[in-house]
Amino acid sequence: MLQPFASSDSFTIGVELEIQVVNTHDYNLTKATTELLSRVREESFAGAINPETTEGMIELSTGVCRDFHQARGELQVLRDTLVRAADFLNVGVCGGGTNFFQNWFDQRSDGRERSEYLMGLYGALYQQFTIFGQHVHVGCPDADSALVLLHSLSRYVPHFIALAASSPFVQGSDTQFQCARLNSVAPFPLSGRAPFITKWSEFEQYFERMTKTGLVKSLKDFYWDIRPSPGYGTIEVRVMDTPLRVEWAAAIAAYIQALARYLLIERPARLNERDYEVYRTNRFMACRFGLDGTYVNPETRNPGSIRSEIVATLDAIAGQARILGAEEGLEIIRRNLSTGQSDADWLRLVYGAHDSLHEVVRQQCRIWRGAQSP
Repeated sequence: MLQPFASSDSFTIGVELEIQVVNTHDYNLTKATTELLSRVREESFAGAINPETTEGMIELSTGVCRDFHQARGELQVLRDTLVRAADFLNVGVCGGGTNFFQNWFDQRSDGRERSEYLMGLYGALYQQFTIFGQHVHVGCPDADSALVLLHSLSRYVPHFIALAASSPFVQGSDTQFQCARLNSVAPFPLSGRAPFITKWSEFEQYFERMTKTGLVKSLKDFYWDIRPSPGYGTIEVRVMDTPLRVEWAAAIAAYIQALARYLLIERPARLNERDYEVYRTNRFMACRFGLDGTYVNPETRNPGSIRSEIVATLDAIAGQARILGAEEGLEIIRRNLSTGQSDADWLRLVYGAHDSLHEVVRQQCRIWRGAQSP
């Protein structure tokens, strides 16, 4: 049975970042998560540092945050705590949606019961799931509003993908995608978008039907781009690569927060299942071309660039950003859009300058700890 939808403070946010743990010799993933967790156990910080999928991954999670400033501050403390532990163990930690050297067939689960279950169920698909994403939770006033917000935000999934794109390289090759990470999610049978249901009572019935497939035990078994999290009273946006800096991750979270309030308070969108006719195309364009991809408006069917759509959205949600204290985060996004360079672009520039993916990951580790771009 689906757990009841918990109460939460509307439009609060929580941020989760999946982080790479690499060795300092060839910058491949290394098995150090258990030792890192042991090192940080006695530290004091808001949020959590947890294991994630394999021994080469670790997750940073904020607590429930009111605004951009709190989210950024908590992420910075979590980052610094993890960096100190990594320095002691002589390993590196960094952002980015993929590690360039890891071979999928080398990956092993972290030993937790759920990880072992998923490895047994999905086999090589789960090995390919050694990828690194940012998830943003948004507090919702009630269960029905959560589903309405989920489908309203789905129109903006290409924005979120393009803003966070940081996975151009996979297994030593340039994929020519800005975000190649989501290509590893697509083969899962329960990935993609949530069904077009806007009433929680109907969603509960859907969940019960899906449990009979043998693939569903909890909502965590759905690898949807956005999914409800009833235990937290939130919806969870899951399409972003982990950015190279925690400050950028906080800015993207502020954008999602302000947009969520705009969509639920002002209700500008007329939801229709036909919106999803262009969903996969828009999503692909964001993964392939990032901010320069084409976006087709689900209502008007008019095409434009993802970059221009984000600029227009920043203008539309400015009032809600002021109410939420998200203005600085949105200004960071606006400035970044004007420079024209995404994290994926930066990774390619570093590779072009050094002709070495090892050097690229070394620079990722520097950038992660707060160094300026070389």
